[in-house]
Amino acid sequence: MLRCSRCGRTYPETFRLTCDCGGTLLVEGPGAGFTPFGHLDMRRYLAHLPIGSLVPVPVPGITPISEIEVGRVRAIFKLEYLHPSGSFKDRGTWVTVAKLLGEGIDEVVLDSSGNAALSFALYALPAGIKLHAFISYDARREKVLLLQKLGAIVHYVEGDRTVIHERAREYAEEKGLTYVTHWLNPYFIEGTKTIAFEVFEQFGVPDYAFAPTGSGTLLLGLWKGFRELKEMGEIAELPRLVAVQASGYESLCERSPFTNSLADGIAIPRPPRLDDMRRALRETNGMCVSVSRSETEGALSWLKRAGFLVEPTSAVALAGLWKLIETGEIPDGSSALLPLTGSGLKLTEGI
Repeated sequence: MLRCSRCGRTYPETFRLTCDCGGTLLVEGPGAGFTPFGHLDMRRYLAHLPIGSLVPVPVPGITPISEIEVGRVRAIFKLEYLHPSGSFKDRGTWVTVAKLLGEGIDEVVLDSSGNAALSFALYALPAGIKLHAFISYDARREKVLLLQKLGAIVHYVEGDRTVIHERAREYAEEKGLTYVTHWLNPYFIEGTKTIAFEVFEQFGVPDYAFAPTGSGTLLLGLWKGFRELKEMGEIAELPRLVAVQASGYESLCERSPFTNSLADGIAIPRPPRLDDMRRALRETNGMCVSVSRSETEGALSWLKRAGFLVEPTSAVALAGLWKLIETGEIPDGSSALLPLTGSGLKLTEGI
């Protein structure tokens, strides 16, 4: 069932974004034991996902980890950019498409800086779902071209991510279409929580879990996945979550006067799930760290030299780790999960 984070009201597991009170929704599972299946893709966790018999294709695979010593910290890089669309968002998209297929929904509206729209366009195509993608005029040209090649109907909006979000919602209401924004979609978080399941099977429980954080879908997925593992009796403690934000766009850290527009994927200063994110940090004794453009550039350069071809938003996790090591917040001998969220292959200009 779906439960409101604000008032506690519950709803059946149909496609819905918010409670009648305006609060955000999360899926509550039956609480059974951890039972991964034999598949080496997301079907491995079907017992823990709100998916019926309709399993869409393609199916996102298990992504590898790469362990590297960063200073005296054991960094566990999770290679999420190896998904079919080149982004961790494939996880949330796949669960969402399954829900839409199950309800016979074949035309939707989505707002995105690029990766979420690309992911949805790729999975919507074989599913026969028509996508209206609302994006900024400043969206990266390479991503726009890919969107068009995947058959998405592109709507350009002048303004920041919050303005684009509002225009997409208004269009969906006007046309009577389903709005599937990953900012509010509870089924999207069901997909991203599987990162925690995979890391648990591949490594165990890291001391810290870093997440580039704008709308919070990755941060909340990690929180929910590790929390469910604890509720199932698989782990004793949750990792401390670290929300890494781009300077000038902070919602959890103190707002900086200097903007880091290089990390465009998390340039979301007013996310609707802010209360959920605060709860996740509170429950895990987590923290927030903000990184500048120059810090992001330095981390991106290091990652390329280490063999990780990722987009700039992915690099903020490493930049945040460096910063917290330097301040002593992350002690020597710790282990830290760093998801590399998006592929640099989509950005042939300026990476």
